[in-house]
Amino acid sequence: MRRAEGRADGRFSLRQRLQSFRYAGSGIAFMLRTQHNAWIHLACTLVVGALGLALRISAADWRWLLVAMALVWLAELINTAIEFVCDLVSPAHDERVRRAKDLAAGAVLVCALTAAVLGALTLWPRLSALAL
Repeated sequence: MRRAEGRADGRFSLRQRLQSFRYAGSGIAFMLRTQHNAWIHLACTLVVGALGLALRISAADWRWLLVAMALVWLAELINTAIEFVCDLVSPAHDERVRRAKDLAAGAVLVCALTAAVLGALTLWPRLSALAL
């Protein structure tokens, strides 16, 4: 079990702040090791990032793309956490647990579809101009 965050005297601790980043990195690594869809999100993130750089999109366009990509990653992380806790609490099949997992997966799908639309709206005009 992890030691409680922060110092016993309540003061700021740089060591504890750095440790919290390690914990977060461990969570992201766990998601990448265990969730196949996370690799799809990673591939899409890299492709969109490369296209954005190659097409020299504006700062405003980058903001939209970064927010969209971050929302997909956030949803996938939360979905993974929900799945992990559900499996821990109820290893046997339970219809309520299945429903919770389906809802969490639905949130990822909504975010991914929204990101795809934002990506298309942002990148398509520049891509189509290259084809002309």
